[in-house]
Amino acid sequence: MVLFIPGFMQRGDAWRAVAELLPERYPSAMLDHRRHSLEGRLREIATAGEGRVLVGYSLGGRLALRAVLREPGRYAGLVTLSTTAGIDEALARSARAEADERLAAWIEASPIQDVVSVWERQPLFADQSDALVEAQRPGRLSHDPAGLALLLRTAGQGMLEPVWHELLGLDVPVLAIAGDRDDGYVRAARRIAETAPRARAAVVAEAGHAPQLQQPEEVARLIAGFLDEVGGDAGRAGAG
Repeated sequence: MVLFIPGFMQRGDAWRAVAELLPERYPSAMLDHRRHSLEGRLREIATAGEGRVLVGYSLGGRLALRAVLREPGRYAGLVTLSTTAGIDEALARSARAEADERLAAWIEASPIQDVVSVWERQPLFADQSDALVEAQRPGRLSHDPAGLALLLRTAGQGMLEPVWHELLGLDVPVLAIAGDRDDGYVRAARRIAETAPRARAAVVAEAGHAPQLQQPEEVARLIAGFLDEVGGDAGRAGAG
């Protein structure tokens, strides 16, 4: 019923701590991408996610959101973590695209060990414990720099047009989650909830950009509650 979609420089099993906490009535799969472009990953999501609730983190949330907007009837629901529907302001988006291109060029010319070392030191992850950073390192090191560069060039925030206006007509249940220490994404989650007709937001206490890693029990609880709601909605629709 659930398809977990990883973020940038993650493997599918980065979701394991949450997936294993879901009730048995909600079977799940963790998508391990083989493609490294926007369209390639959207095809993988469409194949693996049909009839499921998509749960995506960060870049994976952006992909899941666009998959649902493209084919809303294909999926049962959407959960995003630390996700935005895009950068509205054209100049800011252009500046981010230029930054993404510089980063992509450096990544494809660098050893993966150097790439991971720099990635782990981002301010975005500063509130993560050393143990949590170390636990993520093997998955990050398993990536090919050329694939990461291609992904940035096709699915980086600066490369994607904002889709806020498309949320207005999205007739799919949505739960937007963010950590309370991740101010920008708290605002994005609340904006998603205010824009999509069937969306709501949830903020996870004592968490930053990766609440599913920092507070997996709470994230699993929120997802399970959302799945209960989705199941109830489906039952009521069937009865009607």
